[in-house]
Amino acid sequence: MATKKKAETKKLTEKEYEKKVLELADSGLTSEKIGEALRREGIHPKEHNKKISKILKENDKYESPDLKNVQNKLERIQTHYQKNKQDKRAKREKDRIFSHVRKLKKYLGMPLK
Repeated sequence: MATKKKAETKKLTEKEYEKKVLELADSGLTSEKIGEALRREGIHPKEHNKKISKILKENDKYESPDLKNVQNKLERIQTHYQKNKQDKRAKREKDRIFSHVRKLKKYLGMPLK
């Protein structure tokens, strides 16, 4: 019977932790994905004083995960609709998701574009 090996936890200083978070942010990950990546490496964010989103905001690298996910979904639907103009359901979905992006931007205080 195979047993699962528990990932060993690494103890980092606050500076090393912040540096690691910023490295992951530079690779294009959002705060929620950075947390998952750190946990996979055995680094638990709850052991450190600062939240990941707060570190990113201080360094002007924060991007709303909700907005980014919805924008990615909109891009996928738009590319599908460009290839399949007859797909009426995709057109409706594209309009619905675009409206969702607009509402999120308004809520977050971002310029509507």
